[in-house]
Amino acid sequence: MPNTKSAERRVRSNARKRLRNRAVKSRLHTLEKKYAELVVAKKKDEAAVALRLVASAFDKAAKSGVIHKGRADRKKSRLSLRLNAIK
Repeated sequence: MPNTKSAERRVRSNARKRLRNRAVKSRLHTLEKKYAELVVAKKKDEAAVALRLVASAFDKAAKSGVIHKGRADRKKSRLSLRLNAIK
């Protein structure tokens, strides 16, 4: 249990941030999974649209501090490589 007023505030703040971070990460995983399904099905046009959505979501998550910027860049790079590998 928190001993000071500021510690109590931090507990509440951390709980709010945890919920927000979890929601954003869940959305990222969902978008990534949908993109992967399109890549496996070799639907290049639809996958390109999905890639734009995923990349945008990763950038927003990195901007708000949910994930690290380097991680977002690495993920976007690897996802685009998968799209380019489709013949």
